[in-house]
Amino acid sequence: MRPRTLEEFIGQDEILGQGRLLRRAIQADQLSSLIFYGPPGTGKTTLARVIANTTRAHFIAINAVLAGVKEIREAIATAQERQQRHQQRTLLFVDEVHRFNKAQQDALLPWVENGTVVLIGATTENPYFEVNKALISRSRLFQLRPLTADQLRQVVHQALTDAERGYGDRAVTLDPDALEHLVNVANGDARALLNALELAVETTPPEPDGNIHITLAIAEDSIQRRAILYDKEGDAHFDTISAFIKSLRGSDPDAALYWLARMIYAGEDPRFILRRMLILASEDVGLADPQAVMVVNACAEAFDRIGMPEGRYPLAQAALYLATAPKSNSVMGFFDALATVEKERTADIPSPLKDANRDKQGFGHGAGYLYPHAYRDHWVAQQYLPTGLQGQVFYQPSDQGYERQLQAQVAQRREAQLAALAEGPVTTPLETCTVGISDSSVDRWLRRALSRAGEKLGRVRDRLFALAQPQRHHIILDVNAGSGLLLWEGVRRAPEGGVYACAWTADQGVALQEQAAMLPELSRPVIWICSPLDLPHYLRQQTSTDAHPWVIDRVIGRNLLSHHPEHVALLRQLVPYLHPTGSITLAETLPHYAQRLYQLVEPDWLPAELYDQLVTAEEAAYASDPSLQWTPACLTHELPAQTITIDWEYNLGELMITPALIQRWFQRSAASKTLTYADRLSASLDSTALAKVHQVFSQHLKNRTVPWQSTIALIHIS
Repeated sequence: MRPRTLEEFIGQDEILGQGRLLRRAIQADQLSSLIFYGPPGTGKTTLARVIANTTRAHFIAINAVLAGVKEIREAIATAQERQQRHQQRTLLFVDEVHRFNKAQQDALLPWVENGTVVLIGATTENPYFEVNKALISRSRLFQLRPLTADQLRQVVHQALTDAERGYGDRAVTLDPDALEHLVNVANGDARALLNALELAVETTPPEPDGNIHITLAIAEDSIQRRAILYDKEGDAHFDTISAFIKSLRGSDPDAALYWLARMIYAGEDPRFILRRMLILASEDVGLADPQAVMVVNACAEAFDRIGMPEGRYPLAQAALYLATAPKSNSVMGFFDALATVEKERTADIPSPLKDANRDKQGFGHGAGYLYPHAYRDHWVAQQYLPTGLQGQVFYQPSDQGYERQLQAQVAQRREAQLAALAEGPVTTPLETCTVGISDSSVDRWLRRALSRAGEKLGRVRDRLFALAQPQRHHIILDVNAGSGLLLWEGVRRAPEGGVYACAWTADQGVALQEQAAMLPELSRPVIWICSPLDLPHYLRQQTSTDAHPWVIDRVIGRNLLSHHPEHVALLRQLVPYLHPTGSITLAETLPHYAQRLYQLVEPDWLPAELYDQLVTAEEAAYASDPSLQWTPACLTHELPAQTITIDWEYNLGELMITPALIQRWFQRSAASKTLTYADRLSASLDSTALAKVHQVFSQHLKNRTVPWQSTIALIHIS
């Protein structure tokens, strides 16, 4: 079932998609030296065979495991003869090129350099680590990624419908759950998937009607255990220990347990892991907790005494101690992480967590990693788990001994991570799939965007509570609970009081209620899923069912008014429920002072008349929509009896203008949805002018990083 043409090839759209360089080079038969890098079963050898089927050049294939200098010389001699006699180029495909030693690679180098052969190398190991730097400098590197679940399903479909090379000439019924098991356990490896499918079909006796029925049980017998790509001397070894150490340094016990489980599952030497933790105990914890070295050393000695598999307990204990050190059967969380590794599709290591020492300039490994020591309290809100596992909790601090002190810290940091993830704009730098001229400005923006997201949210939260000054016994009402950024801080600030919250959507409310269920019942906030305009109804219910007067000490919220000015009426209804010393504190992002999109357009990009029309149309949109022109000054008229103070938070940052963002600005919305930028401009511009503006945005701003202004008003009403 190996694909023979580009049309049959599945996956790797990032490098083989229509219009991309590699596809154009193959179709035009204008290849230069290439190195394909990726895990097994992703199509490296297949892609070389596709090239062999399409090129007019002479194609020679050798395997570095079996070949030596002798085979290289024979290939070179053939290439020279072809060149002299037929003026024909030679493509030399070297499978497992990383298996060549230095002498063998050096023997190949001069002939690649003078153009006698065009090298196509395939390797499962990072070429920056395993391949001669001189060869790398003369080659284009393409990174092939594991196939997605949909792509693997497509592989199965091809195999079952191809009558010539597959099972299209047989009646095969594959149950949906059997298909999903094969796809899941194959873990992105098309070869493993096809091998399992072949075993299932060939070993299953046909039913009386000739049908071969593949059930889940048969599929499980055909492919039982997920394979993890992990060479102890190669890339996965360095990248995974790098992710583990960075998770410990970043005080993320969940991510630390996950990477520890991944290494143990793959067969890493536990003593190597303990040695690295001993280094970290001095390097990243030091005198902040002098017990760290002794605890880790004691765990190492315990491991030497009891061995595996029970030695996983002291391993997990050392990792948890370091992850929670300042700078219980809680170690059972390790087995939760191990169960995740066994059951879930193995997620790729996020690029920021990979080892940057060898190939940061090439594949961008490590780009976007935020060094915790560079931030306040030596911690920054960034994600250490793979994308599909973000928010997963493996470690639950107990209420015994030293761990009692950790509960609030671990919970607060998890909430900050989730809030930064939910609120954005957080962008995880993508791992580079090809190597060429890098755009350093994009990389810088991604790092800054990650940094600002966590810092901005934390700063707004801290400033809001500094203005509100809640006491431990206060009743707090969060009028827009959202992601819970303010809600959980309120729970901590008022342990002897009570916290009530309004979730505007069912999704938000259910998520917050599920998180609240982890708290002791008396400590849980009360979460109402309702429109904020319905809050007076809930407050009246509280008052009517309580024998004592029920008042609110602090009302807090984010973006209650700026996008919904009608909510000012809500504030008037809340004032009677305030304690005489109570207050309302809000953080409001102000669209009126936001970045204008026309300011991103150079005047000479458009005809002068159209540019003036664009400026007028956008400003008119802000002037005509009350939700866009609202400012805190309106409150002085709506709440004349209250004292209102306003602090300002100005942010002048940067934004990457992606094609998806431009599309969102210029798509026309349904009547029931929020108006888009194009909807607002259409009130003043005709369709032709609007199309021209859209074209200019796409032509000049796509994939550019531009200055971006925002303003937050911190409003305190007492």
